[in-house]
Amino acid sequence: MKKVIVSLCAIAFIGAFSLQAEEKKTDKGADKPKPTKEEIFKKLDTNGDGFLSKEEYLASPGAKKDPAKAEERYKAMDKKGDGKVTLEEFSAGGGKKKKDK
Repeated sequence: MKKVIVSLCAIAFIGAFSLQAEEKKTDKGADKPKPTKEEIFKKLDTNGDGFLSKEEYLASPGAKKDPAKAEERYKAMDKKGDGKVTLEEFSAGGGKKKKDK
């Protein structure tokens, strides 16, 4: 009888542990809302001057994955061609990677 109780307790413990692990997988990132373009812009604007320089943009983790494409995206966002991307330009350009067709 003692073995049966110990076995049932072990099964219950393992079941509870696996359910908890599964919940962590599904809840990952569920609490965090997607950052706004303004929040992303402010995070990339490391010197806080209100503009994104090419260096600041290329230093981002996403740009480091493919620097050539990131440089193309930066040039497309910099509508004035002054080497500074404003929040408005960033928002219009999206700061997003476009899928290749």
